[in-house]
Amino acid sequence: MKVGMTTEVWPGSWNPLGVTWDGHGVNAALWAAGAEAVELCLFDDSGQETRVALTESTFHIWHGYLPGIEPGRRYGFRVHGEWNPAAGRRWNPQKLLIDPYARAIEGELILDEAIYDQLPHGSNQSGSDEPGPDPQDSAPFVPRCVVTGEDTVDTGVRPNIPWSETIIYELHVKGFTQRHPAIPENLRGTYAGLAHPAAIDYLVHLGITAVELLPIHQYVPEPALLARGLTNYWGYNSIGYFAPHAEYSAAVREGRRGGQVREFKEMVAALHAAGIEVILDVVYNHTAEGGPGGPTLAFRGIDNDCYYRLDQEDPSRYVDYTGCGNTLNVVRPHVLQLITDSLRYWVLEMGVDGFRFDLASALARSLHDVDHLSAFLTVISQDPVLRQVKLIAEPWDVGEGGYQVGEFPPLWTEWNDKFRDSVRDFWRGARTDVRDLAYRLSGSSDLYQDDGRRPYASINFVTAHDGFTLRDLATYERKHNLAHGESNRDGTDNNRSCNYGHEGETDDPGTNLLRRRQIRNVLATLILSSGVPMITAGDEFGRTQNGDNNAYCMDDETSWLDWGLLQQPEWSSLLDLSRRLVHLRRRHPVLRQRMFFSGLPAYPGGLRDIAWFRPDGHEMTDAEWFSATPTLGIYLSGQDIHGRDPYGQRVTDDSFLMLLNAGPEAADFVLPAVPWAESYRAVIDTTLDADPADRQDLAVPAGEPLLLAPRSFTLMVVSSQPGVTPE
Repeated sequence: MKVGMTTEVWPGSWNPLGVTWDGHGVNAALWAAGAEAVELCLFDDSGQETRVALTESTFHIWHGYLPGIEPGRRYGFRVHGEWNPAAGRRWNPQKLLIDPYARAIEGELILDEAIYDQLPHGSNQSGSDEPGPDPQDSAPFVPRCVVTGEDTVDTGVRPNIPWSETIIYELHVKGFTQRHPAIPENLRGTYAGLAHPAAIDYLVHLGITAVELLPIHQYVPEPALLARGLTNYWGYNSIGYFAPHAEYSAAVREGRRGGQVREFKEMVAALHAAGIEVILDVVYNHTAEGGPGGPTLAFRGIDNDCYYRLDQEDPSRYVDYTGCGNTLNVVRPHVLQLITDSLRYWVLEMGVDGFRFDLASALARSLHDVDHLSAFLTVISQDPVLRQVKLIAEPWDVGEGGYQVGEFPPLWTEWNDKFRDSVRDFWRGARTDVRDLAYRLSGSSDLYQDDGRRPYASINFVTAHDGFTLRDLATYERKHNLAHGESNRDGTDNNRSCNYGHEGETDDPGTNLLRRRQIRNVLATLILSSGVPMITAGDEFGRTQNGDNNAYCMDDETSWLDWGLLQQPEWSSLLDLSRRLVHLRRRHPVLRQRMFFSGLPAYPGGLRDIAWFRPDGHEMTDAEWFSATPTLGIYLSGQDIHGRDPYGQRVTDDSFLMLLNAGPEAADFVLPAVPWAESYRAVIDTTLDADPADRQDLAVPAGEPLLLAPRSFTLMVVSSQPGVTPE
C-alpha cells in the first residue's frame, strides 16, 4: 500500500507512544490491549485516506515505522476487535479515532449519525435486541490528528514563585483577549493574543503572579450543545491531552498546520519573561465521549473496557463519578501512564508551571472510594518532575464520598469552597460565627494544619468561572440561564448572593453605591486573607454575565471580558483598588503568612501574631468566638511573623488592623490601645468610590472610637507602635 514516497512499513518501535517524527519518517505506536488489528490512517491535502496496517504488537502496543512521512500530515487510527457492548467491548473500525498522544489536532466535530459507534435501538436487522455496530464511516465528521516536527522555542526561565507569594488569576484564553481593543483583531481569542504586550502589561500592572488557564487541551462540544446551536465554551470536554486547542491558535487560523504547538510555547515564554507562571486547568477525570450513547472519538474505540470505569454488574454502562457520562479508569496502568506522560509533556516540553485538576477526587479513587494512597496520588508524589510543580486539586466529584476538602496529601493545594461560602455569607449578612470566618481568613488551619501543610494549601476564592461573577453576586439572587436552552434548570440555585432590593441592574444611585462597596469588600477580604488568593478575570473591574451562573456554553459577549467597562469611572476605580490591594499584599509578608498563626508571640516579649477584637476595643472571649457578629477587628502583628527568610533572618513588617462591618448600620469601633499601637492610619477604605492611593490620612490615636460605615472594610496600618520606630 503506497503512502507518499513509502512503499513499505517497517516494524518500528513500541516506544514512544503516539505518532512521532524523527526527521526521516514517523513511528506509530498505539496501546490497544484487546484489539485484533490496528490501522494507521493517513490523509492527503485533498482528504483522501490511505490505511496502513500496523502488524507488530509488543506489550499490547501496535506499532510500525513509515519512512518519508513529514510534519503536517493528518492522521487517525482505526481499531478492529470484538463488538460486544454488553461485555464492554465496542470495537468498530468504521470510526476514525484520535491518537491519545497526538501533539496537534485539527477540525471540528460535526453532528452526524456516523459519529456514534452503534445503531439505534430497534434497527438491528438480525432480529437481536442488542444494537449492532454502526456501519457508517465517521472520518468526514470528526477531528484529525496532525504530525508535528521539532520545535526549538525556549519557554524561558521559570519564575518559580513560592506558594506563599502566589496570586492566581483565572482566565479564559479566548474570553480575556476577544474584545481587547489594543490587541490586533487577528490575534484576539488566541494564545498569541494573550502573549501580546497589551495583555502582558495589564497582567503585570495588576500584579498577579500566575495565570490559571481554563482548559486548553483539545476539546469538542457535546452533541446536545451542537443540536442547540451552542458550543462548549469553557472546554471541560477534553479529547486530546497533549494537544493545545486549535481554535485558540492564530497560526492555525492562518493555515499553518500544527502551528498551535509553537504558538502556545511562545505564549508561555512571553508570560515567563514577565515573571508570570502558567497553570493549566486539566480535565483527566472524564473525556468528551460521554456515556454509552455518546460519540466514539478515541478511547472508547481503542479499548473501552480498559480506558473507562465500567459498571461491574452491567459493563455496557459506565461508572460516572463526574456527572459527564464517564470516568477515566486511572487504576489501569496504561491510563495512569497516559495522564502522567501528558503532565510531564506540558511541564518539560511546553513549559507550564503547574496544574489545577478538575474533579480531582475522581482521579484519587481506587476501586471505588477516594483513597489518599491511590496510584494516582502516589505516582504524582514520587515523580521527580511533577512533584516540583504547582498542584491544585478541585477536591470533590459527584460520587459518594467525593467531597474531600482538606483531605488531599502534602504537595497538594486545594480550591477551598469553605472560604467562598463563608465570605459570601458574611458580607451578604447571613449568620456566620466568628470561629468559622476566622479560620477562613487566617488560612484554614482546621483543614490543612494537621497533615503538615501550610496556609498556602488553601486556594482562596469567592468566584470562579463557574457561578456568578463578583458584580453579579451583588446584583442577582436568582440564576438567569434561559439562553442555554435548558429552561433555566442548569446551574446552581445555591448562589449565596444578594441583590439589595432589586433583581438585576438598576439606575438607583443608592443601590449601585452599595453594590460597588460590597464588591470592594469582598475583593479586599479575598486578597488580604492568608492563603493563596484566586481572582477571576474581570472581577477586578466589574465584569457581568447578566445573572448567568453557568455560562459554559456561551461563547459570546456573555462570557468575553468587556474592556469598555474601564471607560466608566466607577469600574476603572475598582481596578485601581484591585491593583492597590494586590501590590499591598506583595509588599507585606504579614499579609501572606508562610506559617499558620498560633495566637501567641513569635518572639519573647512580643504580641500575639494575630488577635481578634470586638467593637469596644477588647479581645474576644472564648464564648464570643462561637457567636455571630457583623463587626470585628483582626490585628496582624508584623513584629511576630513566624518563620525566617531564605537567609535565616527574622522577618518583620508593619502591623495591620482589619476592621470589618458587614451590618447595615454604622458602628463605632474602638481602636486597640497600647500595647497594640499608639496610633493608626487608614490605607484601604471601601466606602470610597475612588482609590485612596494618594490619600494622606492623619494618624488616629489608639483607644479612640472610629466610626465604621455600614457594610465596609477598613485596613489600618499601625503608624506608631510602642517600642517600634516606623520605617
